[in-house]
This record gives sequence, structure tokens and C-alpha cells, in this order.
Amino acid sequence: MADELRAPRGMHDLLPEDAALWAHIRDTAEAVAHRFGYRPIATPIVEDAKVFLRTAGDESDIIQKEVYLFEDRGNDRLALRPEGTAGVCRAYLEHGMGSWPQPVRLYYFGPFFRYDRPQAGRYRQLWQFGAEAIGSDSPALDAELIDLQATLYREVGLSDIALRINSIGTAATRHLYMEALRAHFAPHVTTLSRDSQRRYETNILRVLDSKEDAGHPAVQGAPSILDFLDDADRGHFEAVKAHLDSLGIAYEVDSRIVRGLDYYSRTVWEFEPRDAEGSQGAVGGGGRYDGLIELLGGVHTPAVGFGVGVDRIALNLKARALMPPAATVDVVTIPLGEAGAAAAVRAASLLRAAGLSVLAGIPGRSMKAAMRGADASGAAVAVIIGDREAAEGVATVKPLRGNAEQRTVALDGLADVVRGVIG
Repeated sequence: MADELRAPRGMHDLLPEDAALWAHIRDTAEAVAHRFGYRPIATPIVEDAKVFLRTAGDESDIIQKEVYLFEDRGNDRLALRPEGTAGVCRAYLEHGMGSWPQPVRLYYFGPFFRYDRPQAGRYRQLWQFGAEAIGSDSPALDAELIDLQATLYREVGLSDIALRINSIGTAATRHLYMEALRAHFAPHVTTLSRDSQRRYETNILRVLDSKEDAGHPAVQGAPSILDFLDDADRGHFEAVKAHLDSLGIAYEVDSRIVRGLDYYSRTVWEFEPRDAEGSQGAVGGGGRYDGLIELLGGVHTPAVGFGVGVDRIALNLKARALMPPAATVDVVTIPLGEAGAAAAVRAASLLRAAGLSVLAGIPGRSMKAAMRGADASGAAVAVIIGDREAAEGVATVKPLRGNAEQRTVALDGLADVVRGVIG
């Protein structure tokens, strides 16, 4: 018996019944980004591995266990993109966007890949919508990205979302803070998870965002990085909060948010459904990354952005029964007889040219079977053409919803009649 072929573990097919939901999320996100003045960008799914190895940090999950690395036939070391920001920054440098009016506002939508342990809302092929604003250190821009993201959630249908924000300062700030963390965690190291014990030795800041040790008393009682901010960092964070207050965006300051990638600085944030039941954790987050362009070989260029988990938004919408209506066709044709089949093809072409969606019926079915299929399609109208109608150049228009009567019309006026029935 042949092996059963399945999608790779942690990856799944997007089936037609979910297409309307994904289109709703994508179209809403793109419309919101457009209203905020952001323009689309698409980067390759495969990048030079250095784009991520230089920028994510040696102790990030992406480098330790998640990035898909391989060599192609030309012996180039490549990576399936695990996140969007680094690739967008590479494109910013490659195409000379530094000479454009700053900041450059960009958005993207697409698949990303991480070798993670599959579970609900966490896949090896994940979909993200992201937005980046490159070329300004203004705290107003941090607030703008948070506002854009909050607007996206609201308009897609997720209204009860909590925003948590923090500032992780600059590299100098974090150096002082990490020394304090090391002293704080030293008596508790053996009680932490194995992963956090490793992080204690290599990048102690990452202990704070360990999911496994989130409830550990030592983590709960860790000193706050906010107490280590210098005047410039503190002023920036206070300005971000003031902008959010003026926008009426509620937030909670959470000093344990550090984000998973080492290129973040100053403002960081996460959005999470308030109702944990039926949710899949954070549905997106972002932050400022003022040093990332330099890591990629450019000059100092401040920037800020976010990524939204499309899979998690979809799961949360489903859990709350907030599904958009499934897409249906306008018209189904029902061909009867040999001449009717040819005429029905012509009628379908005329209707499509008029902007109507048409599901072409299959010749050879009985009238009863064809009507059952037409009704199940969700179409508003059936157009019936048999040999007699073909000979006379007409079609029978039968409404499938409501109380309108069926009527026979000439083919050259068919589109107008069908539009009238559909309303």
C-alpha cells in the first residue's frame, strides 16, 4: 500500500471554506494600512541567511531552533524567511530607499517559516501582516503603528484586545539592566527551566519572556527595566504614552515584555485578547529597532514596526463565531440538450463580461439534479437554456431566492434582467 501523502507537519492547506475569512483579514489589513499612508512591499520568501543570522541575535528562538537553513545548488546559504522586518530592511538598503522622503512607510502580507513545535495558533508555516516605518525616531511614529494595529483588530472584528507596552531602552541601558538581572536570578538559577538556565548564561534578558517560567516567583519579582532607563529613553517612552492617551488607546505598562528578537530597542508592545478562553495568546506585537539597518551594513536609521499573526486572528474570530459570509456566485447556468449546452456557454460569457460571477452547469444532468446543485451553490439566479431556448435566442431566468417569478428573456438583455433580480 502506497504511503499516504500529507502536508508537512506544522503546515496546513487553506481550504475554500476558509478563503472568505482570510480574504476578510487580508483586505481589512491592507485597507487600514492604505488609510494610514503605508504602501505595499513584497520580499522573497527565500533570503540570504545572513539577513537573519546577523540581526536576530544568537540567543533568539529564531536562531537557536526555528530558522530553516539550506544550501542551494550554487552553494549559497539561504533561509526561508522566519519574520518580515529584516527582509524589508534589506530591501530598504538594496533599493536606496534612504534617499526617499523619510520615513518610508511599508506593509506586507505573506507566509513565513519557523521550525517550531506545532500547536493551535503556532505553525511551521505561518502567515503575517506587518507594517514598518523606517527613517524616523519620533515617538509619534511608535504611536501611529500601535494605532494602525489597534484599528486593524477593531475593523476585522476583534474588539476586546488588550495592549501591553514597555520600553527596553538602548544597548547601554540593557547592559546595566542585565547585570542587575544576573544578580537577581543567581540564587534561583537551579529552579528555572533548562532553557532559562541556558539563557541565564548567554542572554539573561530572554529569561523574562520565557513562556515556561512566566509564573516563576523569581521572574515575577525581577527588577523592572523601566528603573534603568536614561533620561532620553524615559522621555521617549513618556511621549509615546502621551500620544496613546491623546488617541484614546488604553494600554498597560508591562516591564516583562522584551520581545524575542535582539534588534528591538526602546518601545515594544504586544496585543492579546482579554478573554484567554478561546484565544491563542498574543495576536501580534511590535517595537522600535533603531539599530537594525546598521546590522545589515547601512548607516544609523531609526525604525519601528509590527507583525500580526493572521492564523491567530483567524482562530480567534472562529472561536467567537465572527465569520464573514462565505463567498457565493451570482448565477448558475443550467444547460439542457446539445444546442442548449452551447448556448449556455455563450450566456455565461455574456454574464461574466457584465461583471457577474457565474457557475457553469454541467451538461447531461437532469433538470431535478441541476436545480438541486443550483440551490446548494448559494446563487441568486438560475439561467436555464435548453434546445428550444437556444433556437429562439432566449433564456429562462429563475430566481432562487425570494418570491420573484421566472421569466424568459432575450440573450442580449439577459445581464440587465439578472442584475435586476439580484438587486
